[in-house]
Amino acid sequence: MKAIRYYRYGSPDVLEYQDIDMPAVSDNDILVRVRAASVNPLDWHFMRGTPYIVRAQAGLSRPKANGLGADLAGHVEAVLTDRKMNPGVRAAADLSLG
Repeated sequence: MKAIRYYRYGSPDVLEYQDIDMPAVSDNDILVRVRAASVNPLDWHFMRGTPYIVRAQAGLSRPKANGLGADLAGHVEAVLTDRKMNPGVRAAADLSLG
């Protein structure tokens, strides 16, 4: 699968389009094939590492997490048998809510 990752703070030039492994679905997860994603001001601050107070959460010298974005829309790809969603169902999510 494809992902846009970053490994240091800076301008949009630090973003890298990469192939990554498909994540495994665990007990409380639903795997969604993302068809649309957004970048919001919070993502911009995390990418830049500014204001510097962001780094207290995100990592002082380099980012702890390598992905940006929390808003997405797509289709459910995989679920466990006890979930009430079926593969193929449309889904939207705001992952910033935890």
